[in-house]
Amino acid sequence: MGKTYLAAFDSAQYKRVLFVAHREEILKQAAISFRNVRQSDDYGFFYGKQKDTDKSVIFASVATLGRNEYLTEKFFASDYFDYLVIDEFHHAVNEQYQRIVNYFKPQFLLGLTATPERLDGKNIYEICDYNVPYEISLKEAINKGVLVPFHYYGIYDETDYSSLHLVKGRYDEKELNETYIGNVKRYELIYKYYKKYRSKRALGFCCSRKHAEEMAKEFCKRGIKAVAVYSNAGGGFAEDRDKAIARLKDQDIQVIFSVDMFNEGVDIAALDMVMFLRPTESPTVFLQQLGRGLRTSKGKEYLNVLDFIGNYEKAGRASLLLSGAKALEEKTVHDYSSIEYPDDCIVDFDMRLIDLFKEMDKKSLSIKERIKQEFYRVKELLDGKVPSRKELFTYMDDDVYRYCVRHAKENPFRRYLDFLNEINELSAAEQEVYSGIGREFLTLIEITDMQKVYKIPILYSFYHDGDIRLAVTDEDVLAAWKTFFDNGTNWKDFAPNISYSDYKSMTDKQHLSKAKSMPIKFLRASGKGFFVEKAGYAIAIREDLEAVIGNTAFREHMKDILEYRTMEYYRRRYEE
Repeated sequence: MGKTYLAAFDSAQYKRVLFVAHREEILKQAAISFRNVRQSDDYGFFYGKQKDTDKSVIFASVATLGRNEYLTEKFFASDYFDYLVIDEFHHAVNEQYQRIVNYFKPQFLLGLTATPERLDGKNIYEICDYNVPYEISLKEAINKGVLVPFHYYGIYDETDYSSLHLVKGRYDEKELNETYIGNVKRYELIYKYYKKYRSKRALGFCCSRKHAEEMAKEFCKRGIKAVAVYSNAGGGFAEDRDKAIARLKDQDIQVIFSVDMFNEGVDIAALDMVMFLRPTESPTVFLQQLGRGLRTSKGKEYLNVLDFIGNYEKAGRASLLLSGAKALEEKTVHDYSSIEYPDDCIVDFDMRLIDLFKEMDKKSLSIKERIKQEFYRVKELLDGKVPSRKELFTYMDDDVYRYCVRHAKENPFRRYLDFLNEINELSAAEQEVYSGIGREFLTLIEITDMQKVYKIPILYSFYHDGDIRLAVTDEDVLAAWKTFFDNGTNWKDFAPNISYSDYKSMTDKQHLSKAKSMPIKFLRASGKGFFVEKAGYAIAIREDLEAVIGNTAFREHMKDILEYRTMEYYRRRYEE
C-alpha cells in the first residue's frame, strides 16, 4: 500500500526524523523512499557497525537502537527527533520497541502496520490511544486498484492432522516435519497444482528449514529451479535471501521456499503465485503471506494463491479472511456461497473441502467452551500464569473477544471472578475476596455503565496507586481527574467538539463542577449503595469495605478492572 511513502511525505516538513524497523532490508528500502521524497542525501543508518548520529534522517534497527547503552544523551537526546516512525508497528508491544517509544519525545509518533489485528493488537492501539488517522482494508485496496486481485484455490490435501499436537496455538514443528518429509503423494499434489496454474515467480511458505530444503529439492528434481531461504542457512538448496530475490526477479529461478522470512517487509512486486504449504493458524500471518504477492507490477493482472488444506484446526477460515470479515459468526456452519469478495477476485474450494469445513463446523466447540479454551491458551502463553482481564483482552483471539462484547451473558470480563471460580482458577487470596462483599464491589465496577469515560478518573481517585481510600476529597478527585484527562489525547473525551486550547483554559473549579455534576452524581445514584455521601468529602464508599481493601488480591483486581475498562473504552471509541 506504500506505507513508507506515506510516512516520508507526512514527515517531509520536519527537520529530524527517526525511522525504526526490525530488519536491515526494510531500513534500506525506506531510505530510498525518503530520499526520493526529500530530495536529499542527508540521511544515515544506525545498525550493526554503522552508527550515524549527525544526519537529519536516521534509519535505525530496533535490535541496535533498543539497547540501553544507545538510548542516552551521548548518542541522542530524548527530544533530538521531531518525528518518529515505527514500521511494522505490531511489534511495538515488545520490550526493545517499548524502550525506544518511551525514551524519545518527538512532536509526532507514527506507527505503520499492514496487520493491526494481531492477537496482541489491542496493545498496539493502546500505545497510540486508539488514534488511527488512516486505515484501509484489503477489500478496499483491491477494489481501488492499489493491489492486484487474487485467484485463490483451496486444494484438498489428504494429509491427516488429527493426531498432531497444538502447542501454544501452533502445530509442533517436529510432528509437521514427520508428516511432510518423504510424503511423495503430497509432493506430487503440490507440483501438479503449481504446473496447472503456471507461474514465473512463486513463493512457497513452509513449516521448517528441513521442509523448505525438501520442497526445493523435490521441485529441482522435477525440473523447476527452486531454492530454500531461511535464517542461518546451511542446507544444500539454501540461498542467501537477497541473492534469491535477485535471481527470482531475473527469472534465474522460479520458486523460493521460505520459512517465516517473507512474512513482512520484503517486496517482490512481480510475484505471481504464493503457496501455503503448512497450516496457517494465525489470521495475521495468513494475510501477511497473501500480501507478499499483491503488489502491482507491469503485466501482472492477478495473484494465484494455492492453499493446501487438510483437517487442521481453524481450517476454513480463509474464506472469511479473504472477504475481510473479522467477527465470529453467530452461527457456526458457514454458507460459503454467500460470502462477498473484493472485485475481480476468485475463491474456489474443492467440493471435498466444503464438506470437510461443514463437518468441522458441526464438531466445533460451543462458544462457552471456546472462551474457556481461549483462557487456557492465553494462560499457556503466559507460562502458566492466570491472565488478568487486561492480559486476556490483549491476547484473546479477536473474533472470540468481539463475540464476548456482544453477548453480556457469556462475557467473562463482566464477572471475571465468577468465571475464574467456575473453572477453579481462584487463588486463596481471591477466594477470600470472592466469598465476601469485595466481590460485589468489584462486580459493580466491572458492569457499571460507561458510555462516557468520566467514571474512570473518579474510581482511580479511590484506587490511589494501590493505597485504596474509603473517601476522597475535592483535591483527591481533581488530581486524579486532571492526571487522566491530561494523558495522551484523553482531553478529547472531556466534551464534544472541544479543542485542546479550550481544554487547557478550563479552571479547577470548572473541572470539579463537571466531576460532581456527572460521574459522582451517577455513582451515588446507581452504585447499589456502595457510593455514599460523607461530610467533608466529595464522595465515599461504604465503610464495611474497610476489611477487604487491604487484601492484595482485591487491590490487584480493582487496578485490573480500571485498566481493562479504560482500554475497552478506547477500543469502542475508535470503532465508533
